[in-house]
Amino acid sequence: MTPPPIDLRSDTVTKPSPGMRRAMAEAEVGDDVLDGDPTTRRLEQRIAELLGTEDALFFPSGTQANQTGIALVTEPGTELLLEANAHLVHSEVAGVAALSGVQIRPITTPEGLLTADLVRGALRAPSPHVPRIRALAIENTHNTAGGRVLDAAGVDGLTRAARDARLAVHLDGARLWNAAVAAGVAPARLAQGADTVMVSISKGLGCPVGSCLGFKREWRARAWEIRKRLGGGMRQSGILAAAGLYALDHNLARIGEDHANAKRFAELLSGSPTVRPSAPESNIVMVDLLRSGDTPESVSQRLAQAGVRLAPWGPRRLRAVTHLDITRADVERAARIILETLA
Repeated sequence: MTPPPIDLRSDTVTKPSPGMRRAMAEAEVGDDVLDGDPTTRRLEQRIAELLGTEDALFFPSGTQANQTGIALVTEPGTELLLEANAHLVHSEVAGVAALSGVQIRPITTPEGLLTADLVRGALRAPSPHVPRIRALAIENTHNTAGGRVLDAAGVDGLTRAARDARLAVHLDGARLWNAAVAAGVAPARLAQGADTVMVSISKGLGCPVGSCLGFKREWRARAWEIRKRLGGGMRQSGILAAAGLYALDHNLARIGEDHANAKRFAELLSGSPTVRPSAPESNIVMVDLLRSGDTPESVSQRLAQAGVRLAPWGPRRLRAVTHLDITRADVERAARIILETLA
């Protein structure tokens, strides 16, 4: 039999395990828009505890949670500082501008990570001719930078710079679980100093749907209102929230395995005359194509036919992401297929 394809396009391609499916089927539910869903509320409280925030709200997607977080900490006609290749810039279809009326002020970084000095350098003196900067957004891990991790010291520097400038802070922590494992600290340590914190349960934790946004307790009504306006009010959402509770109990502790598999994958590709892998800090490996005739689209098609799925990621780059459904044997076979296909 032909072995199934090895899907490294994203950590969102995972399938719910039998145990997770049972938890979803057996979830206690209610109408979360009318009276509240008990399982959803348990997930929100658990996430708030893990993030060190006073409260949290469950969302169907990370983009919707991000956009709600931005709306909470900004106002129309102001600016948002963030790294130039952030997910909020390139992958949320101009939601910051369209939904919140906020102008993005991108900061170009040499390696994808913001620093306090770069933030201070982007500040401007007050003037009636320029928009006020209202908030700073941080992405951790940074997706397009190859899953790079901002450690606790880096987070502290950024939040201090923001406070000194009287800026609010939003943390896009879609893969904050990965960042925390890589940095060797609790997720709350990397969320420290942020006003709003988004985390995804549909990436490294292996859930089929969902993200949460952490914030101050008094912001809950406002966050609920924004989510409702964006179409995020869900009814028996406990079926989805149960997957998150299961994942926190069973999948959170194993995220380090994904990092080890990413490192092994990169090691096996190193030294090839056809590709150059990045040195992964978490579960993402960027694979640069070295031959002028190879393009991400053509190579990804050839690899898919050979049994490995990677995501085109720029004019000369493919992205590979390890996850719950990928084993050490899978990454070793994937690396071998890539080298043989491009030889």
